[in-house]
Amino acid sequence: MLQIDLYTEISCPWCLVGQYRLDKVLRERFPTFVPDIRHHPVLLLSHVHATGLYIPDLLKTRYGVTDPKSSFTRVESEALKSGLALDLSRQLYTYPTQAAHALIMAASEKDTQHKLAVAITEAYFLDAKNIADVNVLADIAISYGFERDEAISIATDPTWHARVEHEAKNSMLQGVRSVPHFVFAEQFEINGGRSEDEIAFAIKSTLLKKPDIR
Repeated sequence: MLQIDLYTEISCPWCLVGQYRLDKVLRERFPTFVPDIRHHPVLLLSHVHATGLYIPDLLKTRYGVTDPKSSFTRVESEALKSGLALDLSRQLYTYPTQAAHALIMAASEKDTQHKLAVAITEAYFLDAKNIADVNVLADIAISYGFERDEAISIATDPTWHARVEHEAKNSMLQGVRSVPHFVFAEQFEINGGRSEDEIAFAIKSTLLKKPDIR
């Protein structure tokens, strides 16, 4: 089994593309391998209000970007290269992600962690959902081993949120500075907006060092 540690922030479009490409590479180029994908939270904007932050305003105040579409173009173009039709103008708000990360962490015990992480990320970007809304999260989580009340309880539990904050700090302490950040078999690391070929190369390099991985 190939262990892949994946550090992501749900509201980061490069993480959507990275997860999509990872799944595509594994499915098309390594069909016989069983991946053990473990998700770790990264909080890029940890103090966003529950009602969300308007992304055009964020881009203008933080980066001086006055035309949001110009900053969307590269990500959308890269997504399309892998067959993912992405229109970032559909989702113009960024929301706090602690509740979503909490459910993703809890899903590790149900063996649905990666699938849930992908589902929540796609709900945010592709369906323009508010993934800070616990009812939205519960609607998604019930397809991945959660009872509705259980999902809402985890998403609203301050203890779970504290766990997310703790793990996010650990991610930073381990040197994660940009997302997505991939670690293959605890030894080969890449990060950022990597191509399918680069992801495949990282996996091949890992397998060459650990030929017993199946």
